[in-house]
Amino acid sequence: MTIPVRPGAARPAGRPAAADPLAPLLDLPGVRDAAEAARTGIDRLLRHRLMRNRSAEVSTESALRGARASAALEGVDVPLADLRAGQVDDPVVQGALRASVALGSVQDTWTRAPGQVLARLHVLAAADLADRADLGRPAAPAGPRLGGLFSLVTGESAVPAVVLTAVVHGELAAVAPFGTADGVVARAAARLTGITRGLDPKAVSVPEVGFVELGREEYARVLAGYASGQPDGVAAWLVHCCRATEHGALEGLAIAEALLRG
Repeated sequence: MTIPVRPGAARPAGRPAAADPLAPLLDLPGVRDAAEAARTGIDRLLRHRLMRNRSAEVSTESALRGARASAALEGVDVPLADLRAGQVDDPVVQGALRASVALGSVQDTWTRAPGQVLARLHVLAAADLADRADLGRPAAPAGPRLGGLFSLVTGESAVPAVVLTAVVHGELAAVAPFGTADGVVARAAARLTGITRGLDPKAVSVPEVGFVELGREEYARVLAGYASGQPDGVAAWLVHCCRATEHGALEGLAIAEALLRG
């Protein structure tokens, strides 16, 4: 199948709305059920009593754990206690942490100007990994596919938010538009999509931890399947992302329970 991301164009006035390009993804094997399970897991987290007045504390810890996990998926695994104590100066970890912390400030811009936010995320994630002149500048060949992705981010879709989040993640990780820190940027953009599309509006789950728990090798395998564009590969990636979201919701619950215990 063709991954439903193609160069975007302004919609001419007066034409009927186009069919939802993501809708066929729900008919792929296992995707609909996996998306529903992910939604159920997140809803359980959002109903936790701590979310009434202490969700910001959960979100702060979630950002820290998410950054650590994102770096681990890049092969840099550091103890959480060391990161919390400010004892980690690895550039990959620091880049992931900067990108994670910045998500709150770019939520409104993401749905209006995703290219601007993506450039900002790369500047933060790759500041110590790439030449200054290359920061925030995607390679020219990635332009058309990024344009299609941006159309999805700024447009409307009736598919579950977790599916769009998985597409954003898969596209950016597979296309690797910047050449450095693309995985970190992809996971940050995916989390941002989940926040802005109402999947996890309080940013209290930790999907990055979910991917780590499912295995770094498995992550690479299913991502390669998505990049192939074959239906089975795309389906496996979407289901994998939904499963990671479920695990991430459990991580959020663990954070909330730990805060309650003090």
